Amino acid sequence: MKVYSLTGSSGTGKSYQAPGVMTEKGIDMLIDDGLLIYQDLVEAGVSAKRQKTRVGAIKTALFTDEEHRKTVAEKIRQLNPASILIVGTSDKMTDVIAERLELPPVEERIYIEDITTEAERYKAGKSREQQGKHVIPVPTVQLKRDFAGYFMNPEMLIRRAKDMSDKAQEAIKNPGAFLPWGKDHETAKTVVRPTYSYLGDFIINDKVVTDIAKLVGGEIEGVSKVVSVYENTEPDNLKIVVVLDLDRETKIWETAIKFQKRLMEVVETMTAFNVVSSDIEIRKLV
Repeated sequence: MKVYSLTGSSGTGKSYQAPGVMTEKGIDMLIDDGLLIYQDLVEAGVSAKRQKTRVGAIKTALFTDEEHRKTVAEKIRQLNPASILIVGTSDKMTDVIAERLELPPVEERIYIEDITTEAERYKAGKSREQQGKHVIPVPTVQLKRDFAGYFMNPEMLIRRAKDMSDKAQEAIKNPGAFLPWGKDHETAKTVVRPTYSYLGDFIINDKVVTDIAKLVGGEIEGVSKVVSVYENTEPDNLKIVVVLDLDRETKIWETAIKFQKRLMEVVETMTAFNVVSSDIEIRKLV
């Protein structure tokens, strides 16, 4: 197994550049911020971005927790990649990670300054400093449940707030379109704002789920009215109950199931909440 490292100061765009480095070098696997990523899938690990403090994030990235370390090391042995890239802020950090995960020593070192311009690093730093954005090099769908309730793909939510009628529909149909770096990267990167961001807490108003339910009701043929929505607004355990009026001529069971499935899909896409259940009650036919 050949071990590569990609190092650079915090906020210089390492995670954003990592997929390109892997493609260019033909690298099979990635270790970044506590996650083991293989073929755009998170195979094992815990993201440092989920920790509540910066110190906790550093410990996670260094695999100081024994159970975390063992799980990732075992998955690497199972997958047995020919090559692996370790992302870190220094050579010392990547060497420590390699040792803790029982990998061979780093054979080839790549530095962020060698693959990016000063202007690119400045832009990445500004994005981190001013907006609290962090990149995780996997598709959003792979992280949705792990980051339930976190600020994922923030441009989508900001633009949706400006123009709900047009942008909401576009976000529902193609959420990746709002990734800030364009279509070339939309299947390989996700933007999150970690809990320890100095920008403050991210919350979703209770009314949002109701608004989304009404939006979906207008989309599903046979739904006459979304009467009421009851939800607990817990990011990791969201349960929704929706009361509907249906058109008299519609097929009740099929319409209710279609609405139910679409509602869960849209809520998870637009809020990053983990929808545990969505119960539909039919009040009357009109």
